[in-house]
Amino acid sequence: MKAMAGLGQPSPWQIKFQEAATPIMEQITWFHDFLLVIITLITVFVLALLLIVIFKFNARANPVPSKTTHNTLIEVVWTVVPVIILVAIAIPSFRLLFNQLTIPAADVTIKATGKQWFWTYDYPDNGFSFDSLMLQDKDRKPDQPRLLAVDNEIVVPVNKVIRMQVIGADVIHAFAVPSFGIKIDAVPGRLNETWFRATREGIYYGQCSELCGKDHAYMPITVRVVNDRDYASWLDQAKKKFAYKPSSEDGIAVASKDAPNAQ
Repeated sequence: MKAMAGLGQPSPWQIKFQEAATPIMEQITWFHDFLLVIITLITVFVLALLLIVIFKFNARANPVPSKTTHNTLIEVVWTVVPVIILVAIAIPSFRLLFNQLTIPAADVTIKATGKQWFWTYDYPDNGFSFDSLMLQDKDRKPDQPRLLAVDNEIVVPVNKVIRMQVIGADVIHAFAVPSFGIKIDAVPGRLNETWFRATREGIYYGQCSELCGKDHAYMPITVRVVNDRDYASWLDQAKKKFAYKPSSEDGIAVASKDAPNAQ
């Protein structure tokens, strides 16, 4: 029985997070474990106090109750200790939030548009875009997970900063990849941004994480992280495969725009 999910996708009987593939996800995992220790210590301490009260101060063990009404030391301790705990939580929390929201200079920019019910990805620096739809069971290969594999994957280079621009075309969606530690809403009319830097090659899966309609569960996200050489090769192929082809209406609009007497 696995207690931790594998790299890039969930595992049966998963308890903890998926294995981290970015520095941000490593920080999230550390912060989660740090909070778990603090919460466990607080819970054990409160449980110990309750047990002391139950067994030491019940009517049979303590027939004459104490009449203490004030204790300066206890009042100082129960004020100061929670403040110290909150400060200890706040410092790494603010650091993590700052690192999540501060986007470094990007090596690659990708725009993800959530639609009902699939994703469209634009590579604006390279001039192409493509739709990404979930593979049906009859189209999946044996090593492709059900409900997570897609026909056209996002491809990014390893150890490079990827800036994700996320927007919704119809309703609110959410772009989330657990191993990268990213989750951001895709809101119509609002361009949100997040980023990641994958440190290991591989295939990473995510899903729309905002209830967006009847096929919400069927708009997965697949990111393939490759080395620089493979990325350059894929980029050359993608420019040919997904090159924008103007429609006849676009051609008419361009022609009229370029005409000398165009209004």
